[in-house]
Amino acid sequence: MTAESFSLHLQSLVLVCILVLVSSTDFNFPDVFNFGDSNSDTGDRTAGLGIRLDLPNGQTSRLHLGDSILWHYLEQNKVNVDAMDMPFLNPYLDSIGAPIFRKGCNFAAAGSTVLPATVNAISPFSFRIQVDQFLHFKARVLRLLAKGIPFSVLMPFAFKTASLDFMPSFCYPAGKKFDKYIPREDFFAKGLYMFDIGQNDIASGLYSKSFDQVVASIPAILVEFETGLKTLYDQGARNVWIHNTGPVGCLPQNLARFGTDPSKLDEMGCLSNHNQAAKLYNLQLHALAIKLRGQYPDANITYGRYFLRFEQPLMACCGYGGPPLNYDASISCGQTKIMNGTSVTVKACDDSTEYVIWDGIHYTEAANEFVSSQILTGRFSDPPFADKMASLMKNKF
Repeated sequence: MTAESFSLHLQSLVLVCILVLVSSTDFNFPDVFNFGDSNSDTGDRTAGLGIRLDLPNGQTSRLHLGDSILWHYLEQNKVNVDAMDMPFLNPYLDSIGAPIFRKGCNFAAAGSTVLPATVNAISPFSFRIQVDQFLHFKARVLRLLAKGIPFSVLMPFAFKTASLDFMPSFCYPAGKKFDKYIPREDFFAKGLYMFDIGQNDIASGLYSKSFDQVVASIPAILVEFETGLKTLYDQGARNVWIHNTGPVGCLPQNLARFGTDPSKLDEMGCLSNHNQAAKLYNLQLHALAIKLRGQYPDANITYGRYFLRFEQPLMACCGYGGPPLNYDASISCGQTKIMNGTSVTVKACDDSTEYVIWDGIHYTEAANEFVSSQILTGRFSDPPFADKMASLMKNKF
């Protein structure tokens, strides 16, 4: 399979739905509120569950042991925020270092699903929980703005989940001026609400369910998603950017598990059923966006296509096992384990810019940067919005 043929495969499969519930000429967003899974998690799950991650070969393109473990917004989120000349969003559950939420907050957590989490879920922070966290966050911010007093006077308090006690990440040291740390009231209406969630509902669902069962669950997934969106709309959200799911059948993680049977692969070497499920999900997500446009007269809905051209379209940059996938489910990027009697540390490839896949599940920074640069030109959307991007973009692609 050539890189060019793979790019055409992605071009035909992957849509990015951008739903902007605001005037089409307004691209100045004072802050960003992000909801999602590991594609845009900047450390929420690791902070919430007390997980420590090691750096793979010293690189920080996927992991970072600072305020945000998952430092880079994978998918398009990271580069979009860069392009708007905005800082990385602090995760909602990370309280270390007096995080600043003036420019928004990140509620995304790795492993999260749109549907409510099950007892065996990787992440308890499903979309509904993330929306509830936002409601709690907004209510506290508005209370502080009304009181006009520092956080340290009104707080601290704790909320409990499982057996762990967490101090909310918007509790700050005494004496700090809170206006530096929280959004203004009007920012909630003027801000950008970003969504990149649903991949785990589809891809992880196929580990325990049949193709037909996963497809049958799509309407329920989208009802849950629509409910969350409407809740946020009722709270003043008017600028909403929705990312759909990508070609999950081309991820090494799924290929390693299901790709041993050649009859399950398409002409590009990807899993047919996985990608078909992703396409069906995206088609219904598209329909939901159209429905919302009809319900909200001020809605402007834009759909864009993107594609990738890389030398290594299916092999993971940071993985174990070598070609063709360089992926082993028993050992993750950055881990050290005994494999076949030998101690092995999974390190990253020498040049991640040649790869689409970072760790078997997520895309590389180079892939995300290219995709984002194409999206943000507006040339690949219908209708085009390139003439409206000048006020948003600080960087030129």
